[in-house]
Amino acid sequence: MSDLAYKNALTEYLEGFVSERRRGRLHEVLKERTNHMQLVLEDVYQTHNFSAVLRSADIFGIQTTNFIENRNKYKISEDVSMGSTQWLTLNRFQNHENNTKACLTDLKSQGYKIVATSLHKNSVSLEELDISKPFALVFGTELTGITKDVEDMADEFVKLPMYGFTESFNISVCAALCMYHLSSRIRKEVSNYGLSEDEKRDIYIDWLKASIRKHDLIIKEFDAKYYQKA
Repeated sequence: MSDLAYKNALTEYLEGFVSERRRGRLHEVLKERTNHMQLVLEDVYQTHNFSAVLRSADIFGIQTTNFIENRNKYKISEDVSMGSTQWLTLNRFQNHENNTKACLTDLKSQGYKIVATSLHKNSVSLEELDISKPFALVFGTELTGITKDVEDMADEFVKLPMYGFTESFNISVCAALCMYHLSSRIRKEVSNYGLSEDEKRDIYIDWLKASIRKHDLIIKEFDAKYYQKA
């Protein structure tokens, strides 16, 4: 049997362990998920910062976050993330000669424009940023911001207006502001911002698993029956 047939059968089986109300909620949230914008966190080292970013990503419906781990390894604080990680797609770049270049090259190969948050001289505002095509929004480390590798590979730069003496936002605040503004624009201006059917199918299965206790044992039981019939 095909991979699609297996996924459809597994979905139907797992749905039997989840209430109708819960399934409805999963579909409701899934409908508003988007990968039109992805997030990239480069060497963010404070646990509460990237945990807060993930919590905001879930709230604003941004499905995928990419972690670049050149020096710092990410560790989730569940007290801050509030369980958001189980609903998100998280990609780690940690075993390459240059994780930043590996991540951004991978995103570019998928058709994503690289947009770096920076006070670069060519930075545009959130209102001016062209969001018609998929883009990845890159945030740098807390103290120094984006690296030169990001600066060299970025297609565009974006900035938030600041009118006080302090020269930068906390990264989790900056990310939340960017996600709020850009996700609102995406939903208004991009007609096909939602996930593909394949993405929805795979993520829905993951969410069903997250909703079921001891789902690994249940899937093991399903596989034994499924492949016996096959």
